[in-house]
Amino acid sequence: NQTMVTEFILLGFSNLPQLQRLLFVVFLAAYVITLMGNILIILITTVEPALQSPMYFFLQNLSCLEICFTSVIVPKMLANLLSANQTIFFHGCILQMYFFFFFGSTECFLLAAMAYDRYVAICNPLRYTVVMNRRICIQLAVTSWVSGIPVGTVQTTWLFSFPFCGPTEINHFFCDSPPVLKLVCGDTYLFEMYAVTGTIVIVLFPFILILVSYICIISTILRIPSAEGRLKTFSTCSSHLMVVTLFYSTAGLTYFRPKSSYSPDTKKLISLSYTVFTPMLNPIIYSLRNKEVKGALRKMLGWQ
Repeated sequence: NQTMVTEFILLGFSNLPQLQRLLFVVFLAAYVITLMGNILIILITTVEPALQSPMYFFLQNLSCLEICFTSVIVPKMLANLLSANQTIFFHGCILQMYFFFFFGSTECFLLAAMAYDRYVAICNPLRYTVVMNRRICIQLAVTSWVSGIPVGTVQTTWLFSFPFCGPTEINHFFCDSPPVLKLVCGDTYLFEMYAVTGTIVIVLFPFILILVSYICIISTILRIPSAEGRLKTFSTCSSHLMVVTLFYSTAGLTYFRPKSSYSPDTKKLISLSYTVFTPMLNPIIYSLRNKEVKGALRKMLGWQ
């Protein structure tokens, strides 16, 4: 009794009809700030000679990634908040899920590359320009972007190869794997095992690299004799550490908890943190906590 499914219904925040307009304004403001903030970071790090270093090269990539990542999800969510028609075509759902996993995996590895850059700069400063040369930086960036291709391809191709018999209501505001998987009418045991294993590898492997890098960084900082020197050195990686904490804490709450731990509404709120608000906060964190970026911003705006 299988039927051909041509579209899904994204329930989103339909259980809060009285808040639809307010949510639209809040999410639209967050999206505009995300675009403007990250575009500004890209412009500053491109035109300012003082910011032509590996750290800002990776920051450019991160800003570009955040623009793409949030644009995969937020525009459709905004349209659904204003429309009674909350459908998404079958192939549109496939594309949204593919790019969600593609950009999510890329961010994991890009944050690891940025941690390695900070490790070399702080733990081996005399060889920094040799180790983090242009070729190595490009290779790390390309590897980070390419890493998302197999993850997105395998995850979406396998999931959407299953039959969907109905219902077609996705209890989320975008096509994420767990809520779509609930609509499958077939044996998904092997896929679920792969999804768990794949998530652990893609998320935890870069996280372990980041953790090891920061253990070495903190160990080096603690050996600096003066408190001023320790503070100055730590300030060069504090922004990255805050971004990593935001990203991994929300991702961990979403994908490393038992299925019954959260209600669907709670999962939506957690998902909002890394799809809407974290991409908005990243350029703010880097601009407010980085003297070089603040100086370049003032110079670009003609404030000095």
